[in-house]
Amino acid sequence: MKRFYTTASAQALDGGWTVALDGRAIRTPAKAAFVVPTPALAAAAAAEWAAQGEVLDPRQMPLTGFAYAAIDRVAPDRTAFAADLARFAETELLCYRADEPPPLVARQAAVWDPLLAWAAARYDVGFTVTSGIIHTLQPPATMARIGAAFAALDAFRLAALHPIVTICGSALIGLAVSEHHLTAAEAFAAGQLDELWQAEKWGIDPLAAASLAARRAAVDTAVDFLNLIEQPVTMQEGATC
Repeated sequence: MKRFYTTASAQALDGGWTVALDGRAIRTPAKAAFVVPTPALAAAAAAEWAAQGEVLDPRQMPLTGFAYAAIDRVAPDRTAFAADLARFAETELLCYRADEPPPLVARQAAVWDPLLAWAAARYDVGFTVTSGIIHTLQPPATMARIGAAFAALDAFRLAALHPIVTICGSALIGLAVSEHHLTAAEAFAAGQLDELWQAEKWGIDPLAAASLAARRAAVDTAVDFLNLIEQPVTMQEGATC
C-alpha cells in the first residue's frame, strides 16, 4: 500500500491514546478503534508510521503490530489466550535437562535453576525437573497457579508475552520478563541456551544464524513493547512525528 498521509501523531482518545494520520485516528485491521494504554506506546507507534517511505511496510512497524494483536486477537477472548500461554508450563523448558555432556548440564543448571527458584518464591509453586524428553506431569497446583498468573495480565501484556513464551518454550521465562526479573537479553539466553551452546561449540551456518537473529529481534521488540506500556513518558496531546 502506498503512503497516503503526511503526518503521524499521538493523540488522546476514549480514555487511552491513539495514532492519528493527518489528524484522523487509525483503526485496526479488524476495524476496531486503535486505542493503546499509554502515551509512550502511542508516540512510538506514531514514529513507526512517520518513518514509512512511499510504500508502507508492516514489517517495519512491529509495535503497531503488537497493538493490533492485543486489540484484535487477544482482547476478544483474553481468558483463552492467557490459558494457551500458561499451558507452556506443562512442558516447561527449564524442567527438561540434558544428561550429557557435562558442560551443557552445568550451564543449564547455572541458568535455569535460579529461574525455578525465583518462580517457587514468587508464585509458591514447585516444578518437577527431569532429564531427557519424556513428558513429565507437573503438579496440578503448580499449573493452576501459573494459569492464574497469566489470567491476571491484560491484553497488551499477553500480546507482548506471546513471542517470548513461544520462542523460548517457557511460561516461566515469559512471567519473569513481565515481572522485570529478566531483561530481553537474559530471557533470550535462557530460552535459547541449548542452541547457543551448540553454536559456541560447533559454529553456526548462515541460515541458522539468521533465524536466531530474527528470534532475538522478536524478543527484544516484545520487551520494548512491555516497557512502553509500563513506563509511559510525558507528552503533549497531538504531538506529531
